[in-house]
Amino acid sequence: MSVEDRKAGGEGGSARRAGPRVWGRDGASRRRGRVLASAAVLVAGLLAFPSLVPNAVGNLGSLLETFLPWAGLAVPVLLGAALLRRSPLAVMSLVLPAAVWVAVFGGRSLPAEREAAGDLTVLQHNVGEENPDHEGTARAVARAGADLIALEELTPGVLPVYERVLASGHPHRAVAGTVGLWSRYPLTDSRPVDIRPADVGPDWNRGLRVTARTPQGDVAVYVAHLPSLRLGLPDGFGSGRRDESAVKLGAAVASERLDRVVLLGDLNGTLDDRGLAPLTSRMASAGERFGFSWPALFPLARIDHVMTRAAIPLAAWTLPATGSDHLPLVARVDL
Repeated sequence: MSVEDRKAGGEGGSARRAGPRVWGRDGASRRRGRVLASAAVLVAGLLAFPSLVPNAVGNLGSLLETFLPWAGLAVPVLLGAALLRRSPLAVMSLVLPAAVWVAVFGGRSLPAEREAAGDLTVLQHNVGEENPDHEGTARAVARAGADLIALEELTPGVLPVYERVLASGHPHRAVAGTVGLWSRYPLTDSRPVDIRPADVGPDWNRGLRVTARTPQGDVAVYVAHLPSLRLGLPDGFGSGRRDESAVKLGAAVASERLDRVVLLGDLNGTLDDRGLAPLTSRMASAGERFGFSWPALFPLARIDHVMTRAAIPLAAWTLPATGSDHLPLVARVDL
């Protein structure tokens, strides 16, 4: 055999060895595919059963539940990794978490039915203690056309602004501590609701109960601002005070003598968060849409809520940003 023949044969052998590789057939790709597939199954499990994540360490379960819809972002991330690794197994496995996300959250991504009929239109807004424009915020909520307006973080210095701006359209009001309710209809039986955590002093008042005399009959209206959450070391997701207040508020609603109840408030938790179970187990939420209300600049979670008992919540949606770090939430309720 000539040198040329040997050379040609060698090149042919190399060409055969370097021939096209079938996608995902090599051992390394299969191993990487199994890792990505396992990650996809884990994401699907967290989306479907977040309650399995315990709160014993840093309240990780509540942290996951607070931002649970955003766990779906793991799907496109894993898809990119699967395509990069050329793994058919990993690509196909992503059908599972994608399907679970759609089943759990697909309905919430639909737009709110703002034209839904209802007996009562309510507005919930944490006006923000550091709000630079309370005058503009007051005018924005007044223009919303709600029958009831619940506000939180009403410091003594800004309360007169809301009293003045809202007086013409909502002549009836009740205030307790830093929360208040303005109404088109007469209000009676106003009293504070003690939702203080055990380690908080008597000056802390963020709960209010009042009877609204609507054309459809009396309705017990609660306005509440549950304690804020803290994220950091060593406590992790610090929701202990919030959870304690939620228990007390849930007990107050459970003992309410009127059948029909509307709860308006900044609850510092989402509907998925187990910390709000004392409320979500007893009441229905207005609008099963995302309606993220915080932070106003880039909303990540819906922590402002309208909940009802013995009344039907029809729809809820957010309004454009005011000077607050929360977005106003409007809802319609059928009494």
